[in-house]
Amino acid sequence: MIEKKLDRATTDFIWNIIEIHSQLEDIHTSWAELLGITEPQWLILMAITELDEGRGVAGIDIANKLRVHPAFVTNQTKTLEKGGFLSRRPGADDARFVLMALTAKATTEIEKLSKRKLALNSTMFNDLDEKALADMNATLATIAKNARLAARLLAIDVS
Repeated sequence: MIEKKLDRATTDFIWNIIEIHSQLEDIHTSWAELLGITEPQWLILMAITELDEGRGVAGIDIANKLRVHPAFVTNQTKTLEKGGFLSRRPGADDARFVLMALTAKATTEIEKLSKRKLALNSTMFNDLDEKALADMNATLATIAKNARLAARLLAIDVS
């Protein structure tokens, strides 16, 4: 009986994650449309915002953050550069790496959305305090780590 309850809880959890992912994708698409870009391009800008410590961000770091192929990041960042949202320059230590940073235009446009983003986040996390969010993030990080292991094990089984 306990196994069946755990299986039900696991299934419910997975469906909740799928629902959350779907809603977040819709939200990101809406933010992207306000800037005239695609949802993946919006996520690239958000990844750069998160990762940039003032020196620019390598495409491989963006790809790893978003869990996409580096060639996809290269293609999309070229489009974002043409749109004036980011700058691309060779790395000072290794010219093979292109470092990307948000332009003033991107920073301004994202800043214009910041009040709306705060309000949206407040709505989504209304019933949770900082400790509850920290605990949930720790739990989700553990599940993500275990999911990566499970995916690798499955890949070995399938091979």
